[in-house]
Amino acid sequence: MSIYVGNLSYDVTEEDLQTVFSDYGQVKRVYLPVDRETKRMRGFGFVEMSSDSEEETAIETLDGAQWMGRQMKVNKAKPREEGGNRRDRF
Repeated sequence: MSIYVGNLSYDVTEEDLQTVFSDYGQVKRVYLPVDRETKRMRGFGFVEMSSDSEEETAIETLDGAQWMGRQMKVNKAKPREEGGNRRDRF
């Protein structure tokens, strides 16, 4: 399972997220997508932890928490849809 973390400050680093989530267990991976054109962080990221119970605890505790001047949105990440990019749907 992976955790979606939204409404992040554009100044957040992978190390920042690693630190916050490590309070709830072992963090296996952190990913912060970057906009292709601007090379700027997109305001959301993904965290993968070593167990489902650790992820559940982190989600319950951090969803809605204030961090770096923003209210985080934290929930289970939804699987990525197959089928290419959005332009293919129109």
